[in-house]
Amino acid sequence: MQDKYIPLKQQRDVGEMITTYFEFFKQNFKPFLNIFISYNGLFILSFLGVSYLMVTGFLGAYNASNTYGIESDNSSYFIMLGLGFMGFFILYIITAVLNYSLAAVYVIEYEKNRGAAVEKRKVWEMVKQNLGKIILFIILMVIGYVVAMVAGMILGFIPIIGTFAYYLIVLAYTSWMGLAFMAMINSNKDVIDAFGEGWKLLKSFFWKSVLTNLIIGMLLGILMLVVMMVPGILIGIYAFHSLDSGVDLANSAGASVVWTLALSILLILYTLNQSMIQFVNGILYFSVHEETYNEATRERIENIGAGE
Repeated sequence: MQDKYIPLKQQRDVGEMITTYFEFFKQNFKPFLNIFISYNGLFILSFLGVSYLMVTGFLGAYNASNTYGIESDNSSYFIMLGLGFMGFFILYIITAVLNYSLAAVYVIEYEKNRGAAVEKRKVWEMVKQNLGKIILFIILMVIGYVVAMVAGMILGFIPIIGTFAYYLIVLAYTSWMGLAFMAMINSNKDVIDAFGEGWKLLKSFFWKSVLTNLIIGMLLGILMLVVMMVPGILIGIYAFHSLDSGVDLANSAGASVVWTLALSILLILYTLNQSMIQFVNGILYFSVHEETYNEATRERIENIGAGE
């Protein structure tokens, strides 16, 4: 058992949701990180590869332009840069689907096990069982996200109110998708029914859902910036000492390694952050689901009756 089981099927207001999230985050970050690394190991190596292509392509094109002028043949470097960006886009889609799913299933398994250690094998098995639905869900989610973004951008032209409406639409859509995804996996619903269940929960608890995603999203963003400051400061120190020593950072092999590692760390942290955001909607889902259906409450009443 973990140190303290946090029951997720409880009615909570926004403040309690935020407190519960960070308690859950503190308790489950290391166990989930183990699962994250186990199933993202190949992708982490791939991020190193695409980072190398992007850094090498950019530095190569920069050096060629400075050395031989604008008319120099940079085609090979631009090809490397293009392949790097293409590789990153493909990896981003794959890891987004994987880690969105891993985070949701982890929360479900945690609640099912009442805080007992979550087995990574069971997490992966549940993801595999629902892989077809997950892929379809993500495709429809992306299409809907584009529509929501376009609608938000159109409204964004309205002074002040438009900006507020834009962010409100994005937050509401993010909450809807998170709740719907949890409903699909937890209740074994098909994709369309899951969208309907997520919409029902969002309508019933609109401001709770939006404010929870807004506040925790902002706090996670600040936390991510703080974490990324560490490699940023180290790179800054390296660059300062290199320039002070007369090292040409644009042509230095050591500098290329440092830039590649830094970009890789940034991409991996961004991928991990996707999972942390889905934790928000996992905890939100169990809370608003309980407030709607009172399943855990009825179970406790039945257990009391059985004990008598």
